Amino acid sequence: MHEFAAFAGARHGIDLASWPALYAWSISDTAAFWGAVADFSGIVWQTPPSRTWQEPPPGKMRGSKWFPGATLNFAQNLIPVPSYQEVIVAHAEGGRRRRFLYASELREQVAACQAALKSCGVVKGDRVCGVLANTPEAIVAMLATASLGAVWASCSPDFGEQAIVDRFRQIGPKVMFATRRYVYGGKAIDCASKIRSCALKFNAADSGEELRRVVWVDHLSGSLPESGFAESSWSDWLNPATASGQPDALTFEPCGFEDPLYILFSSGTTGVPKCIVHSVGGTLLQHKKEILLHCNLGRRGVANFDSGSRLLFFTTCGWMMWNWMASALATGTSIVLYDGSPVAPDAGALWRMVDSEGVTAFGLSPKYVAACKSAGIHPQSDHDLSRLKWILSTGSPLLPDHFEWLYAEAGQGLHVASISGGTDIISCFMLGNPMKPVSLGEIQGPGLGMAIECWDGNGHPVSRGSGLNGELVCTKPFVSMPVGFWNDPSGEKYRQAYFEHFSKIDPLHDHEVWRHGDYVEFTANGGIIVHGRSDATLNPGGVRIGTAEIYRVVERMVGVQDSVAVGVKRGAGAGGDGGDEDVVLLIKLAPGQILDKSFEDHLRQMIRKELSPRHVPAVIMAVADIPYTRSGKKMELVVAQILRGQEIANLSSIANPESVAAVTEVKTRIFG
Repeated sequence: MHEFAAFAGARHGIDLASWPALYAWSISDTAAFWGAVADFSGIVWQTPPSRTWQEPPPGKMRGSKWFPGATLNFAQNLIPVPSYQEVIVAHAEGGRRRRFLYASELREQVAACQAALKSCGVVKGDRVCGVLANTPEAIVAMLATASLGAVWASCSPDFGEQAIVDRFRQIGPKVMFATRRYVYGGKAIDCASKIRSCALKFNAADSGEELRRVVWVDHLSGSLPESGFAESSWSDWLNPATASGQPDALTFEPCGFEDPLYILFSSGTTGVPKCIVHSVGGTLLQHKKEILLHCNLGRRGVANFDSGSRLLFFTTCGWMMWNWMASALATGTSIVLYDGSPVAPDAGALWRMVDSEGVTAFGLSPKYVAACKSAGIHPQSDHDLSRLKWILSTGSPLLPDHFEWLYAEAGQGLHVASISGGTDIISCFMLGNPMKPVSLGEIQGPGLGMAIECWDGNGHPVSRGSGLNGELVCTKPFVSMPVGFWNDPSGEKYRQAYFEHFSKIDPLHDHEVWRHGDYVEFTANGGIIVHGRSDATLNPGGVRIGTAEIYRVVERMVGVQDSVAVGVKRGAGAGGDGGDEDVVLLIKLAPGQILDKSFEDHLRQMIRKELSPRHVPAVIMAVADIPYTRSGKKMELVVAQILRGQEIANLSSIANPESVAAVTEVKTRIFG
């Protein structure tokens, strides 16, 4: 970050040595900032751009033209030159370790996979999908797809059949890579029949494309029964007969900066998931900015794998953090993959990996931190964490006691960075900052080039340090805005999703702003607190309350493993009568804990004391489990729908569907 400030300052003849000056410049001179990031980070162009940025029409955020005239290839920027540097290390539950020892091996496998995709007729703009575990094969398949200028979409093999079909049938993939079997929590799960059923449904869809082949990864021994479509094992797919296997066999299709690279999917909690299209150049440039500058990983310039940086991010191929993690290759950062349960055989499994692999940056979730704390894990005393410098946390707000546990148990010298963004932007609006101190319970601040603000319900900015909460908005264009939604030629669905909210509140508001859907507070010291999702905001007595405020108190208490808070209209049972709203708090208790009157009274007293009387729930009930998305986010909206007696729009979006029965049982106890 300091190097970049000096670089950009010297180029433009201004003093950018302080964070306030650097950030203010990054959002005030959009073209100069993103041009400097591209040059500093070493984007590999095939054709240099004629300029950095063509502004959108007046009053719009949509319609920018980024780096017009440029061509580049995403895979070319990630795949290192042949060398003897270790690039990818892979672990699986149960202790199995594999690795690509050399950058050369990665390059050769991508070349072979590219040739095989060509043999199936995959060309620029075609879609290729993966239902894959977090293994090296997923990285290879994605890079081979990107090398051809084709579009990659993925999810994890724990997705149910309907969830897979809902996503990929919309985009008409030509080739599907699929994990045949995976192990999670000690159980081996075979996906063959599910994947075959999905493939047949893809071909029955009116998408205009035919699925031509399924490529099985980790193929089980024995022959495959007839299925009605072409299949290959991974080893047959990469058979040397399909390609020379040499680095010079790999070619890179020229792509425009804004050509599509990835299709990511919304969680689908309110219907069929939206297909969000992200660009080649926007994804690459935004990720390099975040990984190099905000996380201090890798090296500027072309990927050089002697940087000493090594990233382990616990993720799946169904979460945008997988795409983000893969981009670390573009900075010369080696990546450590893990496929399996993070708590198998125990919650210390990932910390042992941090130790054995010399990880320098470890990506986790608050849920995992809570699991480690509950299990009595002591990472620093039990392992050598001397190379670990950064903890990156996302998925939900990192609570103050999570910060405290990480510093106490993993190392006082760590940089603990809570980061937040999303699938919508395939990156972060706010994240860590090497130029600022860490404040417990806060995200350090905005990302460079991200003009974010906190607005009240009427569309007016909320003053920093006022203690008031509001909507997270972004007021200026940024490179990783989606290209649009798939099958949305007019762009109307895209506009409605992000730019309609405040124009509906104030029709005279003539400037588009991106409304992200997070409920936030900007603190006096420049930090940001996420109080929950806007659609899950509580409103007792007309006072807006973020759910994370309650979680910060409740989940710190001994005896509480997890919690979820929702608002239910007061009156006629679950349906309510349209009047005031009651807060219902469901808690998942630790083993041996009982929700008796004494414990419930203690909960209420703590909430009243640390928050306010408005925050005190009208109802507190114990629940066996709480619904989560597959990326580890609490599904407050689903819980609210159950308690209100509404139909759940998409059960397949829930990672632990058995939780629905648990919440439904509580609804019966509350409302009959």
